[in-house]
Amino acid sequence: MIFSFIFFFIVLILSVVLHEVSHGMMALHLGDTTAKDAGRLTLNPLKHLDLVGSVFLPLILIIFALITGEGIIFGWAKPVPINPRNFRDKKYGEAKVALAGPLSNIGLALAFGLPLRFIPFLHNSYQIYTLFSIIVYVNLLLALFNLLPIPPLDGAHILFTFLPRRFLRFKVFLLQFGFFILLFFIFFCFKWFLPIIGWFYKLIVGYSFVI
Repeated sequence: MIFSFIFFFIVLILSVVLHEVSHGMMALHLGDTTAKDAGRLTLNPLKHLDLVGSVFLPLILIIFALITGEGIIFGWAKPVPINPRNFRDKKYGEAKVALAGPLSNIGLALAFGLPLRFIPFLHNSYQIYTLFSIIVYVNLLLALFNLLPIPPLDGAHILFTFLPRRFLRFKVFLLQFGFFILLFFIFFCFKWFLPIIGWFYKLIVGYSFVI
C-alpha cells in the first residue's frame, strides 16, 4: 500500500509538470515566448513545483488516505505564464493553450494504458503493473478534472472562448465565485466524478482500476 502511494505521489508531480509544460509549448507554437523566457519549458519539477499544491497538500492527503483507507489525492503546480496578446490566433489561442494540458495527460494515459491492455506479460511484474496503472489513472484524473468548466481550470478557458457575448454575466459570475464552486465540487461532488474516471480507465485498459 505504501509503495503504491509513493508511486502515486511521484506520478502526480511528473504528470502535473508535463501538463504545465504542454501549456507553454502550445503558447510558444502560437507565438508567445513568455513561458520560454521564464525558463518554464522544462520537465525539471523544481521549476514548476508549488510548495503547497505540489508537496504539502498531496502528502497530507496521502497520509490521511493511509490512515483512513479512503480519500482523494490531488495537487497542482505553478501555472506556466502566458500572454494571449502574443498569440497569432487571437480567437482560439487561449482555448488551444488550455486544451494542450489535458491532451498531454490523455496522451500519457493512452501510452501506458494500451500496453496494459495488449501486452499481457506486463502483468507478471507487480511493480510495472502498478506503475503503469497509476500513470493511466492519475493522468485521466488530471485531464478530466481540468476539463471541468470551472475557473481557474482549463475547461473554463475553453468555455469562455466559445461562450456567446450574451452570457457575459454568467462568465463574470464564474470568475468571481469559481474558486468556491471548485472547492464545493471537490469536497461534496468528487465521489460522483470518480466513477467517470474509472469508466475511461476501463475503456483504455480493459478492466477496472485495482492496485
